[in-house]
Amino acid sequence: MQTLLVGLDAACESVLAPLFEDGRLPNLQSVFEEGASGPLESQVPPWTASAWPSLYTGTNPGKHGVFDFLSFDGYDWDIVNATHVRRRTLWDYLDAADLTSVVVNAPVTHPPRPIDGAVVPGYLAPEEPTCHPEGLLDDLRAAIGDYRVYARRETDERVDEETKFAEYLELTRMRGEAFRYLADRFEPAFGFVQFQKTDAVFHDFPGDREKVRRVYEAVDEQVGQILDEYDPETVVVASDHGMGEYDGYEVRLNEVLRREGYAETSTDDEVPSWFQIKDERLVGDDESEAGESPLERLARVAARGGLTYQRGKAVLERLGLAEFVGKHVPVSAVFAASESVSFADSTAYLRSASELGVRLNVAGRDPEGTIPESEYERVRSSVVDLLSGLETPEGERVFEEVVPREQYIHGPYADEAVDVLCVPADYEHSLSIHVGDPFGDPEPWNHKRDGVVAVAGAGVDADADLSGAHLFDVAPTVLSTLDVAPDERMDGRALPAVEATDPVAYEPFEPATRTGTDDDEVESRLADLGYLE
Repeated sequence: MQTLLVGLDAACESVLAPLFEDGRLPNLQSVFEEGASGPLESQVPPWTASAWPSLYTGTNPGKHGVFDFLSFDGYDWDIVNATHVRRRTLWDYLDAADLTSVVVNAPVTHPPRPIDGAVVPGYLAPEEPTCHPEGLLDDLRAAIGDYRVYARRETDERVDEETKFAEYLELTRMRGEAFRYLADRFEPAFGFVQFQKTDAVFHDFPGDREKVRRVYEAVDEQVGQILDEYDPETVVVASDHGMGEYDGYEVRLNEVLRREGYAETSTDDEVPSWFQIKDERLVGDDESEAGESPLERLARVAARGGLTYQRGKAVLERLGLAEFVGKHVPVSAVFAASESVSFADSTAYLRSASELGVRLNVAGRDPEGTIPESEYERVRSSVVDLLSGLETPEGERVFEEVVPREQYIHGPYADEAVDVLCVPADYEHSLSIHVGDPFGDPEPWNHKRDGVVAVAGAGVDADADLSGAHLFDVAPTVLSTLDVAPDERMDGRALPAVEATDPVAYEPFEPATRTGTDDDEVESRLADLGYLE
């Protein structure tokens, strides 16, 4: 094995440093201490589904085409998958150079393209993923006992926390064992193993430092076994973004836009919602023959009369009944009476919280566009001005910057992205698609801009200054360690710790035909982590 890439989702200096100081992660610490390391600036937006493709293609989302957990076709949405990634991956470049790769658990890699080697898809794949080569999943399970993409029944609220957490450790073990089995079988020049629970532990167990420690110790044990057995010439450790506490607000941009006349709302269930997705799993409604419960029908009638869920909730809170209703009213009834933004009727709207931006409804581009092309820049500037001046209840600016998307997103697929990007101040605020009060309480731990990177091994300049390292630099760095030329259309450059191979022009990439995900289980798990509201 010439090069090993270890992906640690959400790893950053503030998380790793205390664990290094306590000697809890000897194997990872050896990579950082023996090589060059530093912060790794992520992209905007710094979220898993878009950031990992950026890392393993070396390009910004406007070039690879994945901007979020969701992909939009007009106003319709689906969960992203590998057919939405429209650039070569690291293992595609290596395959063209007649080098073998083993890739385990990389996000947004299902369904995999054929390569010389093996691909076992990770996050956003279905629980029974298609692997490459065909039949590999059965072989893997026969070899190591079991293999799963996700923890058993994360959505089952009857499972106690320790049982659920034990699944996290089990999944971590599976990643390492699967990688070692495949490395023995395929003898790859390049190996990539990604660990996802280093992110999920903060979402599911916020503030529980003991569980964070145990997850990272489990990862370190697997990394140590890989290093001992294969002794790769170069080791790269990288994360897609950082993680930290959020001390600000959940900012409901659609409410801000509605109050200024940009967004329109309805009760027609247009926006993807975790209420919608989890309803059938959490609540057994007594449905009528028409498929709608009496309570749902009543809620819809009330909504048409102006008594939406948001207004009703305020009344219930004043009466002290909100908690009772929350426990006893079917979720479907709540959603039936909930207002959400109407994409088609709005001028500007937030369509997904983790896109970190506002989409404009443009004539000729969007199915029922309301903004003439001649008015696009004027309207966009007015939205930028509005949100640039948005302040918290304490009078502090919500956003560090509000900019046209071109500042961070450019390329042939940029027009599929939001039109205005909103970067929260210090990443202390999260965004929400909901309407109601403009400001609420955020998730206590969430993504930060700076991740981390380390490069160690023979030929690595351990004293190299990695300040300024960017997510896009990982792919050309890895390729250079394998003496494969990076693509001149990549947005990153090889880090100074390695001897850079000069970029070259590659033939245009022929992406796979885009297919839908259509997997309720994947949607449910995204909802559990708050990525679908």
